Amino acid sequence: MTLTCFIRYQIDPFQRDAFRQYAENWGEIIPRCGGHLIGYFLPHEGTNDIAWGLVAFDSLAAYEAYRARLRTDPASVENFRMAQTKRFILREERTFTEVVDGTLGKPAQPGQR
Repeated sequence: MTLTCFIRYQIDPFQRDAFRQYAENWGEIIPRCGGHLIGYFLPHEGTNDIAWGLVAFDSLAAYEAYRARLRTDPASVENFRMAQTKRFILREERTFTEVVDGTLGKPAQPGQR
């Protein structure tokens, strides 16, 4: 994957479970529509209103094709509708990044120096 879309969400911390369901729904939708889902992340300690979603693509063109499929996928449309109705996402920001070769998915090697 050459591009990763980092989605930063400011969420209503009192609707954490609603955001969790929203993220879990994307777990089925995103891969079906052509995105490589790296994961969704909820706050655990510290700031309680920031969550993230990371989705990777082979190219910007692949991302654009994915976005077009999302607009017509019934489950995607419903997931967006649910978020708008429940209003648990207060703000959303998207940043596109590229992977630095040799740094993605490096496993821990405890005890080695």
